[in-house]
Amino acid sequence: MVDRLQMWVDKILAGDRRAIARAISAVENGEPAGAEILRDLFPRAGKACVIGVTGSPGVGKSTLVEKLAGVYRRQGKRVGIVAVDPTSPFSGGAILGDRIRMQSLFTDDGVYIRSMATRGHLGGLASAAYDVVTILDAAGCDAVLVETVGVGQDEVEIARHADVTVLLLVPGMGDDVQTFKAGVMEIADVYVINKADRPGAERVEQEVAAMLAISPRRDGWKPPVLQTVATKGDGIEELAGAVEQFRLFGEQGSLRRERRRAQWRAQLLEILRQRLFDAACAHLPPNAVDWQADQLVERRRDPHSAAKELIAQLPAAKAPTHATAIHHIGIAVESLSAAIPVFEKILGCAPDSQETVEDQKVRVAVFRLDGRRIELLEATSPESPVARFLGQRGQGIHHLTLAVPRLAERLLELEKNGIRLIDREPRLGAGGERIAFLHPSSTAGVLIELVDEPEE
Repeated sequence: MVDRLQMWVDKILAGDRRAIARAISAVENGEPAGAEILRDLFPRAGKACVIGVTGSPGVGKSTLVEKLAGVYRRQGKRVGIVAVDPTSPFSGGAILGDRIRMQSLFTDDGVYIRSMATRGHLGGLASAAYDVVTILDAAGCDAVLVETVGVGQDEVEIARHADVTVLLLVPGMGDDVQTFKAGVMEIADVYVINKADRPGAERVEQEVAAMLAISPRRDGWKPPVLQTVATKGDGIEELAGAVEQFRLFGEQGSLRRERRRAQWRAQLLEILRQRLFDAACAHLPPNAVDWQADQLVERRRDPHSAAKELIAQLPAAKAPTHATAIHHIGIAVESLSAAIPVFEKILGCAPDSQETVEDQKVRVAVFRLDGRRIELLEATSPESPVARFLGQRGQGIHHLTLAVPRLAERLLELEKNGIRLIDREPRLGAGGERIAFLHPSSTAGVLIELVDEPEE
């Protein structure tokens, strides 16, 4: 299996179109082999310039992408095209598909075109779109053009994935108004007034330029506003030049790294969100969602309450209260001034802090070791529990402390299970932490302290 996957990866790296197609299908369908291939290809990617092309339906995205790819091919570059289409409600595939677009590129071996269905994913992209970009990048494409679905005002996700985002507008479609509403002033790196041979192109360009003037970008880039007539190829060379200018601008200083970091952070959160959702659905009881849906139909509960009840049924929702780590070990000593130098020699460090805990009539010296602690305890009164311990057993380990989340809840659970408590409620200990002690009579003779560990 490993050898077969490696052969598959090698073929992709060599630009084998059939291997590329199979890998993309595996990724889209969530097959385990797809994840394995991406793991091997990811270190080989990162060289292609990813260009996102977005805009409302009818602005000419497909035609412009076709012409822009032609410019890159004349420059000798290999091009990948990811065209995202709406999902068919019957087949689940892309409604349009690459068979009816970009006809001039079909016979060009230097161009790879892939249509993808959104499959219900919002934001203008399919959820696996960037994984497909990684495959095409590793396969040797110099430029990857990503055309979003074009369904309205959610076309902003492409900015989190592309190196350059191109926004298309056209005269006479109210795009000047849509620009205000959609938040695209923050996402576009290059503005294109396509179908510029129509009346009103100059007005749209002036309005976009005016908006850019009052909303300068924080990175200092001034997005150009270009006019094109994609059907005739007019202005496409200038567009390719503007894309290259922004690419070079992004290479300056730390701009590229900062942008890539933001992009990968967003991508990681999206993957995490999807995986957590899938895991949650897999652990819900059978028909739980259907039952809640019936309750909603009959108006017996509201959607938020239904969702809350579903979450409460997840195993992960019942956060553990058991001990998560050894917090520290307490050692009773006759004198801190005598014991500290000894432990300094053993541990190779000085105490991190010293304090007096009046409630326990004890002075504490704390040594920190890689997130854990050793506490030396000196009694400040003959009535101190530490003083009684020293009188009965002499110097030595006094107690073991365990970190637990939700301490108060854990104490109730322990008492129900027959564990004798010294503290039925948490109280403040050294360092202001909330603590409680368990009685040695029910813990094999060991004095155990529990310390509340705040949940993240």
